[in-house]
Amino acid sequence: MRIDLHTHSAVSDGTDTPAELARAAKAAGLDVFALTDHDTFDGLDEAAAEAGKLGVRLIRGVEWSTSVGRRSVHLLGYGLDEENPEVLAELARIREGREDRLRPVLAKLAALGYELSEEQVRAQVGVSPSVGRPHIADALVEAGYLPNRNAVFDQLLYDGGPADVPRYTTPLETAIELISAAGGSSVLAHPWGRGRRAQLPPDYLTKLVNDHGLDGVEVDHQDHDEATRAELRELATRLGAVLTGGSDYHGTGKVDHDLGCNLTSEDMLARLVPRS
Repeated sequence: MRIDLHTHSAVSDGTDTPAELARAAKAAGLDVFALTDHDTFDGLDEAAAEAGKLGVRLIRGVEWSTSVGRRSVHLLGYGLDEENPEVLAELARIREGREDRLRPVLAKLAALGYELSEEQVRAQVGVSPSVGRPHIADALVEAGYLPNRNAVFDQLLYDGGPADVPRYTTPLETAIELISAAGGSSVLAHPWGRGRRAQLPPDYLTKLVNDHGLDGVEVDHQDHDEATRAELRELATRLGAVLTGGSDYHGTGKVDHDLGCNLTSEDMLARLVPRS
């Protein structure tokens, strides 16, 4: 069984509609996929309807923007109550933070010689309920400043970069506990990718599992090399945590993240999201 537990649609920063994503998952030979858009559940019903027609199982999820200190950490949540008022309020607060930082980011870009209007950025947002850095990146690409999203993030919009502006995100431990209280399961997304190991060392991951109820770790991800995967796999196994894999697919928004490029085993899925 082919299971991909990390994908995105145009409802956040992917380029496929939720229905198109379901069709792409079928075409890629997936039996199960999770839609985990950033800080919103808005695309899940559309994806579920199309997946049902195609005979593909959809896992309903979210990728929650959290932080440890001043550093960004992404947390995947699966099977949680999508009408939980505390969850909805917190996700709305995160999305509002994205809106609040748009103008300061544009001002920083202008000072660096990259002139963009709000209208140019909003033209990239589509059906997403909030504007994010990937939409700003897409506007920069559309304007001809840089060749792709990766180049924009590498040069300008990375955490602490010359055009980055901090925004509100949920403290990681709080988000784990909110997901658990809403009946869901939590998995750290790509925890040791892109230099994040320093903020998520093994002793802290141990604390998250043992003291805060973290359910799992995304071991197999394109941001992890083989040595990192092996070390994370050993640590997660020792802690009794669920080990997952996902493509982090964004359509054309990310290169080298094809659907199914990293997979989760059937037994790990059963531990994470038991069938009702």
